[in-house]
Amino acid sequence: MKDTEEIIENSEIEQENVNEEIPQTEEITELDEKNIDENSTEEEIEVEAEEEKQDIRELIKSFQPLDYFDFVNLHIHSKYSDGKADFEDIIRQAKELGYHKIAICDHNTVEGHKHFQDDVLIPAVEFDCWCGYVFMHLLAYGIDVNNPVLDEFMAKTKKETEADIVRIWARRDVKKLINAIHEAGGIAVLAHPACCWALSLDRFVGKLVSYGLDGIEVHYPYRRHRAIIRFATLRQIKDVAEKYNLIITGGTDCHTRNIMAY
Repeated sequence: MKDTEEIIENSEIEQENVNEEIPQTEEITELDEKNIDENSTEEEIEVEAEEEKQDIRELIKSFQPLDYFDFVNLHIHSKYSDGKADFEDIIRQAKELGYHKIAICDHNTVEGHKHFQDDVLIPAVEFDCWCGYVFMHLLAYGIDVNNPVLDEFMAKTKKETEADIVRIWARRDVKKLINAIHEAGGIAVLAHPACCWALSLDRFVGKLVSYGLDGIEVHYPYRRHRAIIRFATLRQIKDVAEKYNLIITGGTDCHTRNIMAY
């Protein structure tokens, strides 16, 4: 009898152990499913960013030279940096004037885009940075302005968005910046290249292309001080754009209240 009772008791203990193992197995399965869901979400985000980058590429490629500047202006500044016009007023003017697309590219900030969105508006920003010994401006188009990957490159004070003497001391790593722009679903474009103090525009742009540069600003009016401090011709810029198969963009770099007066 005693042996029989021990067998029954041991069987009950073994059954309890089996029952305890079942929930653990289910829990592991649930965790695995959760990890799969999280991985899928990360992959979906990467795919979405790539699709957005392709969309902005195709959109800008669709613009013709004659579209600039009557219907398209991809370089405008607002009061969020060193412009004189209110962000919302720029959008209003663009719609009243019949623009197809505009881009407000405030220096080192996307605060305006976080408050105002519109079908006529392409989310954009203009970063101050250095590439070797050359100070340059890098435009980013089609970015997700809420993507945290861009946070470290944004201005921390208002002076970093408007004061030339402050902005010229920017310490942004251009290679990391271009990678961040791509991660945020955007494209990176060299602004007003004729003003870059490069001994060779070709070699300079080639270096940026090796970092992932997508485009170059060709349709740009070199006026005032930039008409004097100019190191390349329009023909040279076009040749470089063609050589490296870069996306061509354009804008007035407007800082005035009236977006038609630049």
